[in-house]
Amino acid sequence: MGIYDIVIIGGGPAGLTAAIYACRAGWKTILIERGTFGGQAAITDRIENYPGFAEGISGFDLMQGFYQQALRFGCKMLVAEVTGLNIHPGLGNTDFGQGEQIKTVETTEGLVQGRTVLIATGAQARELGIKGEKEFVGRGVSYCATCDGFFFKKKKVAVIGGGDAAVKEAIYLAKLAEEVLIIHRRDSFRADQYLSQQVLTLPNVKIRWNTVPLEIRGEQKVSALLVQNVKTQETGTEEVDGVFIYIGRKPNTDFLGAGFTRDEEGYLLTGQDLQLATPGIFALGDCRVKSVRQVATAVGDGALVMAAVDEYLRSKKEG
Repeated sequence: MGIYDIVIIGGGPAGLTAAIYACRAGWKTILIERGTFGGQAAITDRIENYPGFAEGISGFDLMQGFYQQALRFGCKMLVAEVTGLNIHPGLGNTDFGQGEQIKTVETTEGLVQGRTVLIATGAQARELGIKGEKEFVGRGVSYCATCDGFFFKKKKVAVIGGGDAAVKEAIYLAKLAEEVLIIHRRDSFRADQYLSQQVLTLPNVKIRWNTVPLEIRGEQKVSALLVQNVKTQETGTEEVDGVFIYIGRKPNTDFLGAGFTRDEEGYLLTGQDLQLATPGIFALGDCRVKSVRQVATAVGDGALVMAAVDEYLRSKKEG
């Protein structure tokens, strides 16, 4: 395969946007994706908050557009699982600038070397692991209220969780849904006090304390949620049109090992230019520490990072 100027790990909206910009700028680029190009966005039934599509667009169609555009500009695509990233001096290798480090990406299809590496591996929602959860994803089960809440106007939904994210989702959904039912395994929220007090004042929000979900039920779409009180062991059924699960997200960064700086949840820490502490390594999209994770912000990262990548590559070339 040779040595690439840019190796992008992850083919979601952030990675594909970076690929478009990189190839259009003339850099030799390869994008490595382990599954579906487009990532989580590609399996979203409908995206209605991405600018330019007044009537909305399916996630698959939107991401196919990203993918085809990257191909048109000449991006090399590799379907493989990335298992490691190693960095070592490039002295004696004329393909690299003076003192520049070689980045070697280990994959299930062999080694890929690059002058820079862009980590755009995203994050995945933590799953409940109960019956009906996977079966109804996109048909009533969601992990993002801002993405899918619009489809539940004047309907009844359940929010699973009691942390900041779950309470924020419940507050957001309360503006759309007829009723929001919060299912929380404890007798008090883990969310901060301000959020907790705010959600408790909403008239269309009800809370089932000390309760856990056991099963999501329905036929073509979600119609009910089986729950259990953890203290009394009593079970019951709540009729709902949707279930929003927010028990946390997990960044896809395990393959990096311990040599990269992350926060306590595993998200990569970057500077304003999205570069990690190691020169020539960048993180973008949902795998890095950031406050908002949407398709639009991932695209923004993909565009933003290229200014710093371009500067890094040119400085090494000139050096």
